[in-house]
Amino acid sequence: MPTTLSTIKKALEERIGSKIMLVAQTGRKRQTQRRGVLTETYPAVFVVDLDPEENSFERVSYSYSDVLTKSVEIEFLDTV
Repeated sequence: MPTTLSTIKKALEERIGSKIMLVAQTGRKRQTQRRGVLTETYPAVFVVDLDPEENSFERVSYSYSDVLTKSVEIEFLDTV
């Protein structure tokens, strides 16, 4: 992913509607993996609608700074 907040935001805006997999750091040596669809971007956060078969809740949001600091890693699952 790009190295500034504005380039991260722009890159995600271009991929709205794409299937993604998120790997989020949830604590010391712990990670959670979630699959979903990138649905919306806002000035400070982006929203992912999660796969209902794998998750107990529907949506999750992360800030662009989470991506910048590598607290959240994004992998695009569909090829464009």
